[in-house]
Amino acid sequence: MNLQKTLIETLGIKITTLEKGKVIATMPVDERTRQPFGLLHGGASVALAETVASVGAYELVDKETEAVAGLEINANHVRGKRDGVVTAIATVLHQGKTTQVWDIKIVDEAEQMICISRCTMAVLKLKK
Repeated sequence: MNLQKTLIETLGIKITTLEKGKVIATMPVDERTRQPFGLLHGGASVALAETVASVGAYELVDKETEAVAGLEINANHVRGKRDGVVTAIATVLHQGKTTQVWDIKIVDEAEQMICISRCTMAVLKLKK
């Protein structure tokens, strides 16, 4: 998986843990990820959430015959953040033949909740 020259690289997202059914990643809160009022942009949080869900979902499929794509995502932004680093912890809630559902918690350095998200991933059959 090439993460260079992607939104992941642009936002400074770093995958720190990659296990079957669990992904952890960090993202800086800086000029790349803030909205005009100086707070972490909700869209950046959602991009982080979908990134960890996508990476996690990809690890659970047969890469020879399947791919994954985001189908639906929701997010509740519960606390603002002006600087530092946020960490996303994604865990799989459902792993089916055609969909996966992921729970993503985004926390600050003190493990205070910044955003809670759920992402449904489609499992797609590759054409031969």
